[in-house]
Amino acid sequence: MSKWPISKFFTISFALKKKTAIIILGPTAVGKTPVAVDLAIQFGTKIISADSRQCFKELNIGVAKPSVEQLKAVHHFFIGSHSIFDEINASVFEKLAHSWAHDIFEMSDFLVMVGGTGLYIRAFCEGLDEIPMVENGIRNELRAQYEIAGLDWLREQVKVTDPGYFLQGENQNPQRMLRALEVKLGTGRSILSFQQNLVKEREFRVLKIGLQMPKHELCSAINSRVDKMISDGLLLEVERLGKFRNLNALRTVGYAEILSYLENQISLDEAISLIKRNTRRYARRQMTWFRKDPEITWIHPDDKHKIKNITES
Repeated sequence: MSKWPISKFFTISFALKKKTAIIILGPTAVGKTPVAVDLAIQFGTKIISADSRQCFKELNIGVAKPSVEQLKAVHHFFIGSHSIFDEINASVFEKLAHSWAHDIFEMSDFLVMVGGTGLYIRAFCEGLDEIPMVENGIRNELRAQYEIAGLDWLREQVKVTDPGYFLQGENQNPQRMLRALEVKLGTGRSILSFQQNLVKEREFRVLKIGLQMPKHELCSAINSRVDKMISDGLLLEVERLGKFRNLNALRTVGYAEILSYLENQISLDEAISLIKRNTRRYARRQMTWFRKDPEITWIHPDDKHKIKNITES
């Protein structure tokens, strides 16, 4: 079958050349959900969420899930679909998202994906390197030691055990450092040796639309969102989940700070201020990730005319 290349990353088959995945991405609080819902309604299709926290049914207010009205208007995959006790990662998401995409493309030429988890979006669009699984005993022991000894211990272990990764890896991300450490201990090889950055061929077109706004607008949107979360009952939500604080899902902006308040470590005003600050920092990290991708077309979320023109071209 002949192939038609549409970008340096993707090739689509003649049979599927009309199938398009519209990816709406950008920093938290920029307004991705309403844009995605409008597009899904416009094209008569469904939405796949690419958010690593909105998939948990126990987390609601603090992860800014779509509203009841938005969920009724358009079917969303990966919203409240899993438990905080489930192991969810980019590899799991890649498999699930492609299964959902296959079903959506059976009934529509378009699907809409929306989210701010860059690794999940990359997994869907380009695939991930195959990294071997490690015995549960190694994983559990490392996580138990990390819970006791903390981040400094973890950094030192990675530095000694896999110095190459320590120099190149993300030394602020405990989950990725734990993964690198368990791979080295379980296989004898650095996780870097498994990361070849090979791009998988996808038999559909990908259109990436990034939403952005001036810094002062985004900061205002973040502050307003946090204030609304507090008024909507974030404290009660976190209080109910407090006994699960050691789960990775609860190490999330909004939950961690409120837990510190509930444990009398900081005042409520300090917790709210920290949530706003940490959300701004998270938004900056998201933009640092996305700006590396030259295939993204950046648009202000209010520029509906431009969004419409791009998706219909």
